[in-house]
Amino acid sequence: MGRKVWSLREAVSRLPLNVRDSIFRQGIPTTDHERAEAIFGNFFLHLHPVKVHRNTLRVGYTLGLGLISLYLFVMLAGSGILLMFYYVPSTDLAYRSMKDLEYVVSFGKVLRNIHRWAAHAMVISVFFHMCRVFYTGAYKAPREFNWVIGLSLLLLTLFLSFTGYLLPWDQLAFWAITVGTSIASYIPWIGEKLRYLLLGGNVVGQSALLRFYVFHCVVLPLLMGLLIGVHFWRIRKDGGLSRPGGS
Repeated sequence: MGRKVWSLREAVSRLPLNVRDSIFRQGIPTTDHERAEAIFGNFFLHLHPVKVHRNTLRVGYTLGLGLISLYLFVMLAGSGILLMFYYVPSTDLAYRSMKDLEYVVSFGKVLRNIHRWAAHAMVISVFFHMCRVFYTGAYKAPREFNWVIGLSLLLLTLFLSFTGYLLPWDQLAFWAITVGTSIASYIPWIGEKLRYLLLGGNVVGQSALLRFYVFHCVVLPLLMGLLIGVHFWRIRKDGGLSRPGGS
């Protein structure tokens, strides 16, 4: 005899009553009103609107660029945490630890390339996501504030890419950061102070490497995660994704 396959409703109904009521406060919804109550009472479901316009679900409208950017960020966070187990933010050991990742650590080269190419792909996907939002007029009322958050996320993505560039501590990274921070010093009024803040001095050395490491692994990812949460929350509060036609 074949094994009986339970539906979700049957599986939930077989749970003890106190357990079922503590997890599913509204029970299994059967009407639109009950579905709305279930969403309002669930943290993960509450992140999404109760209803969305069918046109916003068309792949040709959103191209899935927002979700692609989110998935790439999660991939970068996961691979970055694994890389932190082997990377040493020291001018004497940074380059050696990167070489160990490539030639000594099992699948280290694969892990590093996943992180590297996901970073490039995220810059591209976030940029095209912003272009799509602008082209479809999704920045208009009542979504102006979320547009500003999106621009902030684009800048953070670029800063993440910039700070990660120094970490391999090779000649390409050294001179790229030297040129990049020199360009930043030309910003009126705050340029020199900004360059000193980034480098922790006047030259690219140990202080610069440590600061870039902290920015790349702690400060910027935390800000990114916070703004991503606010970004999704605002999408929900602003009535979901904008519809074709700007409404």
